[in-house]
Amino acid sequence: MTEGPYVKGILAPPTATLGTRLLNLLVLLIVVGLLAISFRGAHIQDLHMLVDNSAKTGNYLKDYLSPDFEDWRRYVAAMWQTLEMALWGTSLSIVLAVPLSFLCSRNITPDWIVQPMRAFIALLRAFPDIVLGTAFLVAVGLGPLAGVLALTVSNTGTLAKLFSEAVESIETAPVEGVRATGGTRLHEIIWGVIPQVGPLWTSFALYRFESNARSATVLGLIGAGGIGQLLFDNLNSFAYRQTSAIAIIIVIAVTLIDVLSQQIRKRLL
Repeated sequence: MTEGPYVKGILAPPTATLGTRLLNLLVLLIVVGLLAISFRGAHIQDLHMLVDNSAKTGNYLKDYLSPDFEDWRRYVAAMWQTLEMALWGTSLSIVLAVPLSFLCSRNITPDWIVQPMRAFIALLRAFPDIVLGTAFLVAVGLGPLAGVLALTVSNTGTLAKLFSEAVESIETAPVEGVRATGGTRLHEIIWGVIPQVGPLWTSFALYRFESNARSATVLGLIGAGGIGQLLFDNLNSFAYRQTSAIAIIIVIAVTLIDVLSQQIRKRLL
């Protein structure tokens, strides 16, 4: 039985207009057309090589399934250096992101300052870590410092954006209470804003540390130190058993960081 918008007690979905259906069809045709155009560019026609090269793949996987941990102390030390890079890159970016976040918050700063500052942090986020790492390698030479600086720049933009969004979502009552007692603008921020955003900021920082642990590994591939450099060297030497051992150590370390970070965030939020 039909009654109003309901059909047998279930809300009937709204009927799409002809214009909406034609627009959906057009979008679908565009997607299909893009897939067809990019078929050869993506070399999808070479999928048969997965079967043709199955013997080579089998030998490759055989080495990976028998990791060589003979030099495990060196791998662990390199992994620790990677985590040190991530820790310093995250910490420095937090120091820079906090003041930038207030300059990017419309409820704290005038709009004529907010707009250029938001454009600035967007620019920081736009550069890939690899590009930044290469630039800092030229400036400071090979080693983990280049990785730390690259992580600092890219994460400053990301954290400043996240921090400013948290600031813009605060309750105004605590800030107004501080203002009513005769507090200055700085007092409003310290006693009215930071206590509200502190847990969320900490959660964002922990999440970025997780991401930086993975990014620092990739930066090692360009000579920024850490376990990524060992991984790259062994891959170039076709030492797949050693590469497998390094990959296992990376997975274990990143997994432990993720688990620990999740537990901390649960207690904060």
